[in-house]
Amino acid sequence: MSVMAQTKNTRNFCIIAHIDHGKSTLADRLIQKCKIIDDRNFQNQILDNMDIERERGITIKSQAVTIPYKAADGVEYILNLVDTPGHVDFTYEVSRAINSCEGALLLVDAAQGVQAQTLSNMYLALEHNLEIVPVINKIDMPAADIPRVKKQIDKDLGLDSDTAIAVSARQGIGIDELFEAIINQIPPPKGNPDAPLRALIFDCHYDPYRGVVVHLRLFDGKLKKGMKITFMSNGSVYEIETAGVFKLALVETGELTAGDVGYIIAGIKTVSDVRVGDTVTGADNPCDSALPGFREVKPVVFSSIYPVDSNDYEELRTSMEKLKLNDASLIYEKDSSAALGFGFRCGFLGLLHLEVIQERLEREFDQSVIFTAPSVKYKVKVKGGEEMLIDNPVDYPDEGRLESAEEPYIRAAVITPTDYLGNIMTLCMEKRGIQTNMTYLDEKRVEMIFDMPLAEVLFDFYDRLKSISRGYASFDYDISGYKPTELVKLDILLNGKPVDALSQLVFKESAYDRARKFCERLRDEIPRQQFKIPIQGAIGSHVIARETVNALRKDVLAKCYGGDITRKRKLLEKQKEGKKRMKMVGDVELPQSAFLAVLKSRDE
Repeated sequence: MSVMAQTKNTRNFCIIAHIDHGKSTLADRLIQKCKIIDDRNFQNQILDNMDIERERGITIKSQAVTIPYKAADGVEYILNLVDTPGHVDFTYEVSRAINSCEGALLLVDAAQGVQAQTLSNMYLALEHNLEIVPVINKIDMPAADIPRVKKQIDKDLGLDSDTAIAVSARQGIGIDELFEAIINQIPPPKGNPDAPLRALIFDCHYDPYRGVVVHLRLFDGKLKKGMKITFMSNGSVYEIETAGVFKLALVETGELTAGDVGYIIAGIKTVSDVRVGDTVTGADNPCDSALPGFREVKPVVFSSIYPVDSNDYEELRTSMEKLKLNDASLIYEKDSSAALGFGFRCGFLGLLHLEVIQERLEREFDQSVIFTAPSVKYKVKVKGGEEMLIDNPVDYPDEGRLESAEEPYIRAAVITPTDYLGNIMTLCMEKRGIQTNMTYLDEKRVEMIFDMPLAEVLFDFYDRLKSISRGYASFDYDISGYKPTELVKLDILLNGKPVDALSQLVFKESAYDRARKFCERLRDEIPRQQFKIPIQGAIGSHVIARETVNALRKDVLAKCYGGDITRKRKLLEKQKEGKKRMKMVGDVELPQSAFLAVLKSRDE
């Protein structure tokens, strides 16, 4: 087969959709149909290879797989599929998958219809000029309403609903028609196999035995075993040990050519050499210019991470390097705390992203870690005109030096059935949201646009939105800019001593409420000692909330069966004196769960 014919019979496509619209199930059916894994070894969510993904039923990492398919006319095709996440926190993963494809299957749930992430993912695909194939999934559901969803595809998405393929990924209905649509509607990759090598790194993972495994999409040229390559961002040179494609496992082919999606292993032990979004080219015959990279990742939630045992700092640093390789949206730098020692200040794309990173560190790298309360990035102006960006409460200036503060705002889009309109408006206003627009998409659905502070969305907004609307409302946001705010630094004192790792920056009006809740949660988490432990929330020197962890008391009166009250009093006074001495030298042990207590939603 000539190289041009090989490219002509290749299709690179991704599956994009709102969360829970069935992307992973559809990927399962496509893989099963082409029999690249036998039924005995098959399991649901086959491309979700992390335990967390299976437990939560979500996709966190985009996964690539090469599927061989024989079309109705007897021609053999190579289909490179990338399954993507649907949660708003992982939009960066989606943007990277889109960058390495020519087409996208845009999945719409036949019962839920077009939702917020459906729209934002479609715009992402259009930015990269991808051919979009609309697919209506879950047509076997009792609540499926195909004519209504077709109307939404025409009206909300501006796509031609006549080309939409109706499928049931769970039942396997319509999969053959979908394969034919992929071949007929998605264009083959362009690229010159005789030009100098130009390949895009769209992902990586670390193998303890073979070093860094680099996931590539080749745009021009070819690469093969033994060839010397260079990374254009830092000029480091490596020799390819092996190359191949993803067929669930890594399958060695020894060579990749223009239009292919695959991997290379080149004995890369220096993890920091590999950057997702970088261009790989030949060391002897380099290309003229790098490929345009992905859009720059913008973390919105910041938190510090520390090892439980400060001796494990080096191990944590190595684990963070390897995790960064597999999750390019994680950003971190060194940090230190008086209470917890050395650690890292990290930037995350959202609270779910933070939870996933914490679980991955504990499961995949066997690290015991503590996370501090999450925060956003504030703009602070001090007297003298100096302006600073602050995401760590430790850096917050004293009240006397502070001139003004600004916090990041988001433009939040909520699409909901009209039944839940009132409750959702109440929730958004409670979170200091200001409604700027409201559009009826049809007789049953409405889209509301709110201006809201990002800090208010961090904690329990998403969970409460889902519970209020029984899972039907969808939410998407983008950062719109900064607006003035009244900020205060809330300190938490244990036994009269401030714990810097528990400090938070909060909106002045909600400071009392936040301090009270936080003190209550800490009271439940801190184990009782032989002495009373006061937990205080304070702004500056002004204490605004207090809870007490009661002391464990030995029953010193057990041996007194009656007798004069003075005997009992004497024993109690003696115990009290002992407790006082203990309190002077006593220090409080904080369990890991105390730091996580702040992350819980208010109803838990």
